[in-house]
Amino acid sequence: MIGDFFSLALNNLKRRRLRAWLTILGIFIGIAAVVALISLGQGLKEAVTGQFGSLSSDILTIQNAGTGFGPPGSTAIVKLNSHDLDVVKKVEGVEEVIIRLIRIVRVEYNGVADFSYVASIPESQRQTDIIYKDFDAKAQEGRLIKADDFGKVLLGSSFAKTDRYGRQINVGSRINLQGKDFQIVGILEETGNFIINSAIMIDERDLKDLLDIGDEIDLIAVRVKPGFKPEDVAKAIEDALRKDRKEKLGEEDFQVQTPLQAISTVSTILTVINTIVAGIAAISLIVGGIGIANTMYTSVLERTKEIGTMKAVGARNSDILKVFLIESGFLGLIGGIIGVVLGIGMSFAVSAIANAAFGSTILKFQLNFYLIFGALAFSFLIGSIAGFLPARQASKLNPVEALRS
Repeated sequence: MIGDFFSLALNNLKRRRLRAWLTILGIFIGIAAVVALISLGQGLKEAVTGQFGSLSSDILTIQNAGTGFGPPGSTAIVKLNSHDLDVVKKVEGVEEVIIRLIRIVRVEYNGVADFSYVASIPESQRQTDIIYKDFDAKAQEGRLIKADDFGKVLLGSSFAKTDRYGRQINVGSRINLQGKDFQIVGILEETGNFIINSAIMIDERDLKDLLDIGDEIDLIAVRVKPGFKPEDVAKAIEDALRKDRKEKLGEEDFQVQTPLQAISTVSTILTVINTIVAGIAAISLIVGGIGIANTMYTSVLERTKEIGTMKAVGARNSDILKVFLIESGFLGLIGGIIGVVLGIGMSFAVSAIANAAFGSTILKFQLNFYLIFGALAFSFLIGSIAGFLPARQASKLNPVEALRS
């Protein structure tokens, strides 16, 4: 019996192909948008949190509280300095303190100029090894830069892939930074951190001379002693710097973060963004549902005699209701299937384009089966709900009046 209902519903849709396609347009646009946006949002979330995932859990970062976009501290009003470094060193639980400078410089190679991030390598080889270990840095070509490697640079993996300079960048070549030539000693393997993949590593003293940097620090990396909780040490550093700078709680011009805090903050922001874009995309589903309701009402009016005939030969009100509900549900389900396919295709294409443009895995394409099945179930449900009132109206038609009309 149920099989007959499905067969009848499908035949009715086939007879009205054009109207059916126009009706499911709103559904599959909405489902495609939801699937694409949520898939891309999840991929972005994984890629961004991956930026912090390579950091050790016992490493804290202290940086200037910036007033805009750019490298750490680039827009800060009050910058970290050597005095702040001494304050941090005295905090109980601090094992190692490492200075980092991160700036943007003019890069020229093969006569083509561009701009890129440049990050300092500490003067101490021990601290340099800590930095490499935290980011799991390995050389794809050549070698890693060492402390006291003056006049030499280490490039991120994206430099080996790019064609923006019109010629392949190789180890041993020379690259010009801010008007000064440096020798390339190595190219890093690709990491999960796209900033490192597109950055240039250079000796700290070379960078200071290149940009005439005085007593300024962009970022301080702190290794916590074994036995101490990173959260407790982070709070102690905040208290010490706040007291030294005579600042009130909540008005600090610096930030102290643990990797867990950074991941939590980013995850929260991205979750909110995903929720908002999914809500916006869901508007298309509501419009699609209204379209299905309109189509089903029209169908009831057009098929009044057919409904009367079905009732005359013994069809019950519940049978008529089921036929129309299945029909409207099919409209939603077909729209959902098309939307899922389109959404997967769009998210894959966008992630591929973004990764190719940045030369790194900035967006990961993820096939979420729970999302797919959920989208299909939701599209069928919204179709059935939209068709309920028209189906109810059809089931209550008087067979004699229906045959007369």
